[in-house]
Amino acid sequence: MPELALHILDLVQNSVSAGATRVVVTIAWDTSADTLLISIEDDGKGMPPELLARVASPFTTTRTTRKVGLGIPLFKQLAEMCGGELTLQSTVGKGTKTQATFTASHMDLPPMGDLKGTMETLIIANPERPDFCLVYRVDKEEFVFDTAVVREAVGGLPLGEPEIIGWIGQYIAEGIGGVEQTRAGR
Repeated sequence: MPELALHILDLVQNSVSAGATRVVVTIAWDTSADTLLISIEDDGKGMPPELLARVASPFTTTRTTRKVGLGIPLFKQLAEMCGGELTLQSTVGKGTKTQATFTASHMDLPPMGDLKGTMETLIIANPERPDFCLVYRVDKEEFVFDTAVVREAVGGLPLGEPEIIGWIGQYIAEGIGGVEQTRAGR
């Protein structure tokens, strides 16, 4: 995939398929350590140990429509190719955490891409459930977006309404942009 945001979209869709009611996406740049961490944590159904042991193989999937699953294997390959690693933790009935680290300056690390568009797509495709939380951090500067907070503020209106999704997109773009100024200034 040409953008990290597309990997995030794919992995978050796994969380949605697993029945998660909350998905937290954390993106953390550490400029002094030259690392990027991407974490997707959900409260979905989780995976039994035997599936967790095989899930990084492209020939492991729980889908019945095809016999391959490429999201986690491709993300793992990218992390390793960029001097990092992928770790998976999962507990049946409690959820799953997928975490990848990368060398931030690695020449093979794709750009982040349209993270705002990824979040908008997730919300439009899943307007009622789950709640999505995005934590975007550069060193000690942090931006947090949480659909649970937005749901409360709009008093039960669907988040996919054009005015609401437009505001969400603008809010995310401004929040990420503000934090990114920290990274660009270094």
